[in-house]
Amino acid sequence: MVLHEQLLQILAFLGFSVVLVSLFQKLGLGTILGYLAAGILIGPLGWGLISDFQFVQNIAEFGVVFLLFLIGLELQPRKLWSLRKTLIGFGGLQILFCTVVFTIIGYQLGIAWASAAVVGFALSLSSTAFALQSLAERKVLNTEFGRASFAILLMQDVVAIPALAVIPSLGLVAANTHSVNWGGAIAIFIGLAIGSRVLMGRFLQLVAETRSRELFTGVTLLIVIGVAFLMESVGLSMALGAFLAGVLLSESEYRHELEADLEPFKGLLMGLFFVSVGMSVKLSLLVQFPLMILSLVVGYMVLKGLLIYAVGRIMKLHSQASNNLSVYLVQGGEFAFVIFGVGQSAQVISADWTQRFTLVVTLSMIASPIIIVLNEKIQAWIACKAPAQGVKEYDKFEETTNPVIIAGFGRFGQIFGRILRTQDIPFTAIEHDTEQIELLRRFGNKVYYGDAARKEILEAAGIRNAKFFILAVDDVETSNRIAQILKEDYPHVQVFARARNRQHTFDLLEAGIKFVRRETLDSSINLSGQLLVAMGTPEARARAIIERFRRHDELMLLEQYKVRHDQKSFIDVSRQAVQQLAQVLKEDAEKTYIEPQVGTEEPPHL
Repeated sequence: MVLHEQLLQILAFLGFSVVLVSLFQKLGLGTILGYLAAGILIGPLGWGLISDFQFVQNIAEFGVVFLLFLIGLELQPRKLWSLRKTLIGFGGLQILFCTVVFTIIGYQLGIAWASAAVVGFALSLSSTAFALQSLAERKVLNTEFGRASFAILLMQDVVAIPALAVIPSLGLVAANTHSVNWGGAIAIFIGLAIGSRVLMGRFLQLVAETRSRELFTGVTLLIVIGVAFLMESVGLSMALGAFLAGVLLSESEYRHELEADLEPFKGLLMGLFFVSVGMSVKLSLLVQFPLMILSLVVGYMVLKGLLIYAVGRIMKLHSQASNNLSVYLVQGGEFAFVIFGVGQSAQVISADWTQRFTLVVTLSMIASPIIIVLNEKIQAWIACKAPAQGVKEYDKFEETTNPVIIAGFGRFGQIFGRILRTQDIPFTAIEHDTEQIELLRRFGNKVYYGDAARKEILEAAGIRNAKFFILAVDDVETSNRIAQILKEDYPHVQVFARARNRQHTFDLLEAGIKFVRRETLDSSINLSGQLLVAMGTPEARARAIIERFRRHDELMLLEQYKVRHDQKSFIDVSRQAVQQLAQVLKEDAEKTYIEPQVGTEEPPHL
């Protein structure tokens, strides 16, 4: 009978999660809100399909443990050090401003200073999962405000970890429970640091050599849960232990395999965690105190948006970028739920305020997609009105029958222009950077000011008469948008595209472009060949090595493109290709060229 009830609860969790998460994703609201909605419906405050709330919470904690381990894997110390100015500038100021302001407001609402500080810090955090997903879906992660958003979210994740360890010491429970064994904690940390440097690399290599995916997954789980247990045994949080383990393993060459193995567990358990949060959300508060709750939500989002906008302006972002920064980060974050839960357990925050702020954060996450859409519509409307307000108008095109159009006339596009000019082939060059245009025109270049990502500009430039299109714009988002327009509306045009990196190459290939070249590939390969010759390699042998490398890299990229949406397969293909390349390059390069067996079909012109 007990087993039957447990199966029913598992079915309720999986069934409602699958349906609601799919529905919320289609509506553009994200997976987190789907899980929260599932928790609200099946929890004790909803239909009561899950009765053992405490058991669910205990299991759900492992979702946070795995999440923090994966965050630790991404936080390579050297990478963090190189980003220190951006992290401290954007992330540090945002956390400081929001925490101070929300702490003061919390105190004014009658919350004790220590509790108000915890609440203020929790409310300063934004949703990493939601914000990054929204930035990626709209392909603005590589923009100026996208990179600033990432810096803020990364800094929030870094700061949230020690906060989880400190918060329990502020509460009433801390005095009555076992204290932290700092000596044991330091010993564990030193042992982990030495083990990760000396033993772990060789151990993971031995496991990987067995070629058993199940064994590697088991070892990964053992590492995470083992370190979490050690930290919990000395009085620190399991999440902190998992995070430290992730950081210490972030330099490992098996970092990506560890991440791929844990991702399914993390996704499922994080889903369970958000379901447990949903189970604790009291929507009845919205019915009982609608004015108070809605005032808190609106006040929270408006004030947080203004503070983030101020941070953007202080850090020299222009007005529109600062506005976008605030719009994408204005919601509360999933770590707020964790902090509220820890704070309530340690009696730092009362149950009443925990329920209210949990509801406020949840409603802010629900409102966030709507705000992003409204922001896009407002910006589009402003862009339409901009020429009438004195903004520089786009040039009128004089030639509309040229066979070649070049979009982006910077350092990459100019090479095309110079070569075409020597062959007396007419072309139309479009550039969006006004300073670049002024410089080019000083040297006698004919360049039109326009945005090639707009259909009306392409039409005015004579895209219907053109046969070839050189896609050489620098911005990845703009490049992908132009590629999509060309694919859908002008399939007769043959496109030659510049790609910034491998991911950009995948995007262009997906848009149906066959002629793609990564911008630094040729120069770096050719210079590597000159290095080999300078080091004593015969010139013919160096040329053969370089040609082998080029061909192998093109084939490897094609194989990666096929499995780009499957992280585990992507890693396996990459590792296999690297091993094959090492084997091939060890052969005598003066012998007849043997094509590496990475794939059999002809790759595109990469």
